[in-house]
Amino acid sequence: MGWVKLGHVFAPDGASAWARGYASFPTAVARPNGEIRVYYTALDAEHQGRSSYVDVAADDPRHVVRRGAGPVLELGGMGDFDEGGANIFSVATLAGQRLFYYQGWQHTRKVPYLIFTGLATEADDGDALVKHQRTPVLDRTPDEPTMRAAPFVANDGAGLRMWYVSCVRWRVVDGAPRYWVNIRTAASADGRRWVADPAVCLEPQGDEYAVGRPSVLRAPRGYEMWFSVRSASRPYRLGHARSDDGVSWVRDDAPELLIEPSRQGWDAEMVCYPCVIEHEGRRLLFYNGNRHGQTGFGVALWRD
Repeated sequence: MGWVKLGHVFAPDGASAWARGYASFPTAVARPNGEIRVYYTALDAEHQGRSSYVDVAADDPRHVVRRGAGPVLELGGMGDFDEGGANIFSVATLAGQRLFYYQGWQHTRKVPYLIFTGLATEADDGDALVKHQRTPVLDRTPDEPTMRAAPFVANDGAGLRMWYVSCVRWRVVDGAPRYWVNIRTAASADGRRWVADPAVCLEPQGDEYAVGRPSVLRAPRGYEMWFSVRSASRPYRLGHARSDDGVSWVRDDAPELLIEPSRQGWDAEMVCYPCVIEHEGRRLLFYNGNRHGQTGFGVALWRD
């Protein structure tokens, strides 16, 4: 029982000005035709991130069936919260409408960036998305002043629940700014107005200083979550946790529940930014490898 790596799926060839490299934050969504659409973030020469997609075959998710012709989600305007990047992280359905949650970046002077969560919806035709508003739907608060990002959103029957990353503080370590990031949760009846739970879902442990990019599935009893772990002693790895109610979580990093870097190749240095999806009776894990997605993303299959 455990994850079996199927292999590398996709990385941009660098031919497009908006996609000189990277395919970070793979976000997999089942399509009506049985294929899987995987949204990703590519970077231009100035390291600004735009979202596009590839469609992969359900029976062999290593096989790219088609590529998006260009970005489906563009940068925000000058001064907007997403002027430096607009990265899709989750797609949820509420009242028959598909809602696309993304994180927007702003680069700043003393810390590298501020990141908050925005919302987009589908246009009447084509693949392009329409932003709900110029400001975040998950904006800064007194407790979370610099980051409320990497949203994962699911319909829980009574509305929507979001799990997201929250920056508690920044400090200088070895001459460079370093964040402290945990995972929190919020609920919404309409997908636009969110109320955060005061409890923290997951905190870093030991020499870890960030847990992020949650991906949540319903389990037979409660929920399962996969997430990224960043620590002082090693590059990105994955973590796993369980919950009965979606609010209180317990770490369960059993080796069979996770994947490790390969001995060589595109994911030999790190594994990060997981997205777990159940599709046509199979459980798939899309993830990034070396240098936070510079080498693109790959996929693993769960086998009982």
